[in-house]
Amino acid sequence: MKEIIKKGLENAITYVEYRNLVSNLLKEDKSTGPNQSADLTNYSMLNDRRMKRLDKTIKITEETAAAFAKITKPQTWLAISEGWCGDAAQNLPVINKIAALTDKIDFKVVLRDENLELMDLFLTNGGRSIPKLVALDEHNNVLYTWGPRPKVATKMVADYKEKHGAIDAAFKQDLQVWYNKDKGQSVQADFIELTEKAEFIEA
Repeated sequence: MKEIIKKGLENAITYVEYRNLVSNLLKEDKSTGPNQSADLTNYSMLNDRRMKRLDKTIKITEETAAAFAKITKPQTWLAISEGWCGDAAQNLPVINKIAALTDKIDFKVVLRDENLELMDLFLTNGGRSIPKLVALDEHNNVLYTWGPRPKVATKMVADYKEKHGAIDAAFKQDLQVWYNKDKGQSVQADFIELTEKAEFIEA
């Protein structure tokens, strides 16, 4: 596991580099990943706009700022993502803003489909769901994982699947509406809880 994580970190890029990669590929009508299609490019285009907007508009709460000001030990947040993923576009800008609160957190992004060995260490219900964030200590031990969605949205997905059998286009639209209303609050709440449990905050 440690070797796979180490390799993933070697392949990782900064959030700014990830944003630039998505934007630059779109200039060639491409998305990230080996599979290319008009749909994936269109999703990437929508997500590029979303991320641009969220990078400017996401507000960090006082509670989040206070919690992350207490972190004393270095850690790396490694997010597994792709530019065409709608959940990634909604969540990575928030995670980036949280990580920027302290110099103790090094936030990196790695592409899923070029790092499937890494992805397969952190499946969600047996699937390669993204984004998936892996928090690592300074020795690359896993502190916790998060993803692919905030807890509130995860419950929404589970409830919908139980009632309708699968996620459809109508639900995906409803989920985007929820993200827009939530404005990153649920992600922040999740990470406050996870970080406090990880015992990286002074008592």
